[in-house]
Amino acid sequence: MGKTFFISDMHFGHRNALAYDNRPFTSIEEHDKTLIDNWNSVVSIDDDVWILGDISWYNTTNTLELFSQLNGIKHLIIGNHDHKLLRNRDVRALFVDIYDYKELDIGKRDPLVLCHYPIVCFNRHYTGGYHFYGHVHNSYEWNMMENYRRQSEELYLKPCNMINVGAMIPYMQFRPQTFEEIIANYDNWRSSQFSPHTNTPPEETATE
Repeated sequence: MGKTFFISDMHFGHRNALAYDNRPFTSIEEHDKTLIDNWNSVVSIDDDVWILGDISWYNTTNTLELFSQLNGIKHLIIGNHDHKLLRNRDVRALFVDIYDYKELDIGKRDPLVLCHYPIVCFNRHYTGGYHFYGHVHNSYEWNMMENYRRQSEELYLKPCNMINVGAMIPYMQFRPQTFEEIIANYDNWRSSQFSPHTNTPPEETATE
């Protein structure tokens, strides 16, 4: 049985994303090659990868050629920029299943909620459930989600486990990661960003 990975907002072929996200690449070709190499360095052919939307800015032909280079069994949670590509049946055939929203059994008491968009009151958010999302990149809207998370934890006195899994987020490192890796890397990043004596949110790294 293979592993299960997660990632969002890869934005293959999207030159504007390099500046918007401060992605550390000199060209979109370097960006795309790095994401492909990073993906295949961790994902095997029998692993599952849940992609939480916004897959590609390329046309159908180039998207199909690019995805043919990626290992693994691919599942898609639809992003706001995916609808045009998904009109093509060959693009849809890249994925074993396609959802707007999915609750995934990860062997814990509560499901893992997957959605392209952040859901502040996601199912089981007050009982220790988890929610992976994308869409907000590393923008001020991500700051809003992190501030909400902290406020929810102060209100309920329990963890609020909603995590941005966008490729450009520091702890995601432009590669798919397993559930356990995401939790550990997010916790390490969060502890480096927040002082227990302040309410300092994560530093905003993108502008509109």
